[in-house]
Amino acid sequence: MTQIPGSAPIVQLKDISKYFGEGESRVDALRKVSIEIYPGQVVALLGPSGSGKTTLLNVIGGILEPASGWMQLDGDVVYDNRWLRTDLRRLRLDKIGFIFQFHNLLPFLDATDNIAIVLELAGFSQKEAGRRAVELLEYLEVGGRKDAMPAQLSGGEAQRVAIARALANRPRIILADEPTAALDSKRAGIVMDLLRKLAVEQDAAIIAVTHDEKIFDRFDHIFHLRDGRLDKDA
Repeated sequence: MTQIPGSAPIVQLKDISKYFGEGESRVDALRKVSIEIYPGQVVALLGPSGSGKTTLLNVIGGILEPASGWMQLDGDVVYDNRWLRTDLRRLRLDKIGFIFQFHNLLPFLDATDNIAIVLELAGFSQKEAGRRAVELLEYLEVGGRKDAMPAQLSGGEAQRVAIARALANRPRIILADEPTAALDSKRAGIVMDLLRKLAVEQDAAIIAVTHDEKIFDRFDHIFHLRDGRLDKDA
């Protein structure tokens, strides 16, 4: 992958391994995976079912603990054969935004409050959270839907609100799990163009697990995983 001149990796993994189970039932989900991702890049994790894509995304997101290896996120070494950060919830709030295949918006909150609630959890006042939420919706060109309930939003609008929620606390690492799988080609292209804009304008790294062939040309690099290993021939 081409390195961005003068920049340091925003996500860096060295020999990350993860397994589930013990003895004969042990499954090695990740086998000494090493990657570097730079600010402004949009990359994909690609591979067949069971190849380790979602496991790797969850390790980077601090949801799963590796078995061994080393990991740095946004200049902070967070794992070195053990977690070096004790408050992983705070780590996720400070550094990471999550986008999923389905928007997972709370059905009883309007678009603005679905974003504001994340900011309030991070310590913002209700007024500050509401202002930031509206600002994000305007940025993603759905400001006119700020009072709409999730059931009133189209699929593309709901995914934009979900992206706004992921950006609420200004993370520099955004993890997306099949972010366009539920969208048609046109809306998928719009979402990917937005993610590209975010990566460049916010100096962020975006990592997406996807099987969606219609967006492959939108990535700077595709990491191919097979049986828990990076495919060096891809």
